[in-house]
Amino acid sequence: MKRRKVANLLGLAVLATVFERPMHPYEVATLLRERGKEGDLKIKWGSLYTVVGNLEKHGFLEAVENVREGARPERTVYRITEAGQAEMEDWIAELLAVPEEEPSRFHTGLSVMLALTPEVVDRELEHRVGELERLIGERVEALAKMRAELPRLVLLEAEYQLAMWRAEAEWVRGLREELATGAIPGVEEWRRYRETGELPDMAAFVANEGE
Repeated sequence: MKRRKVANLLGLAVLATVFERPMHPYEVATLLRERGKEGDLKIKWGSLYTVVGNLEKHGFLEAVENVREGARPERTVYRITEAGQAEMEDWIAELLAVPEEEPSRFHTGLSVMLALTPEVVDRELEHRVGELERLIGERVEALAKMRAELPRLVLLEAEYQLAMWRAEAEWVRGLREELATGAIPGVEEWRRYRETGELPDMAAFVANEGE
């Protein structure tokens, strides 16, 4: 796979924004905020000018002019270069086509949850569902406001995140129900293991699977 000189999602967001027209970093930040991108990219605004400098250093952006508006400080306007456009297009294509293989923190938590008791796991999963429902509610409200001002084409990533949160909440609810009803074999053996410290026969965890 191609090794990138600037492997930074904020850098990609800058390239994609400046691709529209030449602009200064403050204008880039304003547009990203207006389009609700900071929640999707986890943007650290303090690093924006550093990222722009790196993009210029590697030939992906170039300065075209300095402008001054009223009493505001002079600002440098940048445009995307041919190399920057090629890099941007290649990176976007990869992000769209290649599934992310890096496990999430939740994935890792699930992989080691047997170190807790079933009761604690259920409590924490209940909390997670509550947090997901909060995020879903906030995103639904935010999307309703943004749709009044922005076309759907620039809000698709927000829709995708909403769909992922809803799917995860449904899956976690189902997992809690299976653990509570014993639909997943081995819950009682898991509970005894946490009470006694004695490792159970792993056959107990696969008994009746699929029945």
